[in-house]
Amino acid sequence: MTVHESVLDAIGETPLFRLTQLGRGIVTPLYAKAEFLNIGGSVKDRAALSMVLQAERDGLLRPGGTIVEATSGNTGIGLAIIGRQRGYRVIVGVSDRSAREKVDILRAYGAEVVLAPTRFAKQHPDHLFNVVRRLVDEIPGAWLANQYDNPANPAAHLRTTGPEIWRQTGGRVTHFVAGVGTGGTISGTGEFLRGASGGTVTVVGADPETSVYSGGDGSAYYVESIGHFLHPDTAEDVWPQSYHRDVVDRFERIPDRESLLTARRLASEEGLLAGPSSGAAAAAALRVARTLGPDDLVVVLLPDSGRSYLSTVFSDDWLRRWGFLEDPDGAEPTVRQLLDRSPGWADRLVTVSSRASAGAAVDGLPGSVVAVAVVLARAERRHGLSATEILGWIEPAALGAAIAAGRIRPDSPVSDHLVDPLPAVGGGQPVSAARAALGPRHAAAVVLRDGRAISLVTREELDAAIR
Repeated sequence: MTVHESVLDAIGETPLFRLTQLGRGIVTPLYAKAEFLNIGGSVKDRAALSMVLQAERDGLLRPGGTIVEATSGNTGIGLAIIGRQRGYRVIVGVSDRSAREKVDILRAYGAEVVLAPTRFAKQHPDHLFNVVRRLVDEIPGAWLANQYDNPANPAAHLRTTGPEIWRQTGGRVTHFVAGVGTGGTISGTGEFLRGASGGTVTVVGADPETSVYSGGDGSAYYVESIGHFLHPDTAEDVWPQSYHRDVVDRFERIPDRESLLTARRLASEEGLLAGPSSGAAAAAALRVARTLGPDDLVVVLLPDSGRSYLSTVFSDDWLRRWGFLEDPDGAEPTVRQLLDRSPGWADRLVTVSSRASAGAAVDGLPGSVVAVAVVLARAERRHGLSATEILGWIEPAALGAAIAAGRIRPDSPVSDHLVDPLPAVGGGQPVSAARAALGPRHAAAVVLRDGRAISLVTREELDAAIR
């Protein structure tokens, strides 16, 4: 039995598991590298250890110092474990959209957590990255790990993850599939495998469908820790230096629904409770493997544990509410079935740019419009409107009346006049659940399909369908 002197010695040397159920009927062997079996529950333990040790060698992190990082959660967890073991204070800035389990885990490991929004453009002073940079400037002896641009991030995988996969497959691996977040994992691992194979290993990036990395429109998606979201007000789109673009041969672009449901299949069919980015990677690997033969061998990297997503990806209620799952029994009509019986339902969702004035927002609107969504202004929106890019709502009748009465200046920003947000219901939810979500005040709810707003459903329609 293996005995370790420290939990840090248990980072790396994760096993490969053959995906026998998901890969049924596919002649190409498909193996998953279970990085969620690292001590902190993710592949980021490797990068965290590498960055801390390198900072110590370089004199950037000294005894009594403070580790600071901005993260979706996993890198922060790795830094918390390593930092506390080595006697450092650890402060982690986390997006307000990260799964709540990650925040709880960070605090359990002894990290101080600072929640900050990512809805702002990167140059905004309140953006997560700028919040943590101010902390570094204010705290004596603080060191910013900066996983996005830290060369010790990809170096960890060049030194450990790549050699492990090569050794575990006896040099037979022909295709390596992984998501791209900071880029460190796929860059370091891919570089090693291509070098060891004489350039024959194909490196495939698994990317959310809307991510800029693979040519998406940059709009929001629902898979944490991978991809590249681009705020429409961003002054300059700077990509991470940890991502070496020349290493990735091609991408598989995976829609959110496919990623989330594949993650659930990994758990229910393979016994691997992994997160949504693992679902994206596994979905991409299945696509790749279906095109290959018996002499090929695909390895997919599963980066983190599903235990951080029990309230989201592995919650049927959450998936139904966001439109990723349909009602299982069909005992009553769903919201989408109700809409399909209503002509013109696709035209009900009216949006206005967050940059608009109050007067422009209501000018010319028909009286039948009960609510207007105030959204991030995006020049191109090829994949629909993500619900997370709705910044708020206005009631055009009330706003128009206030302007006419002189209580509101027509040139004031529309974002100054938002009302309580409309409740969101999934298109696959039964009408009774949607009616319950409305509560006593709202006249309508926004309907979601795969996390994207497709229409509004009114109180009157729901009441009539229930009677």
